[in-house]
Amino acid sequence: MARSADIQKQIGPEPGRASVAIETVVRHDRLVTAAALALITGLAWVWLLAGAGMDMDMDGMDPDMVMPMDWSPGYAVLMFFMWWIMMIAMMLPSAAPMILLFALVNRRSREQGAPWVPTTIFASGYLIAWGGFSLAATLLQWWFEQAGWLSMAMASANRWLSGGILIAAGIYQLTPLKHACLRHCRGPVEFISQHWRPGPGGALRMGLEHGAFCVGCCWVVMGLLFYGGVMNLYWIVGLAVLVLLEKIVPAGHWLGSLSGVGFLVWGGMVIV
Repeated sequence: MARSADIQKQIGPEPGRASVAIETVVRHDRLVTAAALALITGLAWVWLLAGAGMDMDMDGMDPDMVMPMDWSPGYAVLMFFMWWIMMIAMMLPSAAPMILLFALVNRRSREQGAPWVPTTIFASGYLIAWGGFSLAATLLQWWFEQAGWLSMAMASANRWLSGGILIAAGIYQLTPLKHACLRHCRGPVEFISQHWRPGPGGALRMGLEHGAFCVGCCWVVMGLLFYGGVMNLYWIVGLAVLVLLEKIVPAGHWLGSLSGVGFLVWGGMVIV
């Protein structure tokens, strides 16, 4: 409770003329942090639009054709970075409120003579968590390709896999675990108050914890990329918008449940 009160005090307004100078610096820091997040997100989207480092020219080829790729170590590394940068492009905008709040608390801790650390460490922990998901997704992609379940467009070429992915996503969207993780993602102040740890190690751990909650909230939705196509930009944008709305709009919890019902019906129709 004492830690929560301290954090709330740092977030809230400070009395006196010194608060004007502090607020000016805070606004400057937030602008720099927001600009950095926008730049990283923009570069990630540019990389995806450019083909994610792959030759996507399929002239004369059927994109629905199943032809497993030759998974050399270099190709596996490329696939991992494709997934990781895709997650940065899709997830970093929805994490921006948490990162900006961390930057605010971090700055005010410094002004009060308390230990402080760069916000970069917190954000790095968040991205490392999604790096773990990207590794798992890369391994799953390899398995699907070797089984002949993915097309040249990196989309499901198996009716049962397609329906299973949609139904699994629909079920998970309705589970208590999904909504528990979503609550942490939707409540930056509560997360900072309950999980604050000092020092660089504490910032990294906080970033990892927030990233873990975010992965727990969205991992099945990200799995839908195997249904619509891993490099289908329209599908990627649609899922990114769904995740963002779940986290920032007042009815985000209801949107998660509604999308779950929609995925269940969609999956059943695909199988039938």
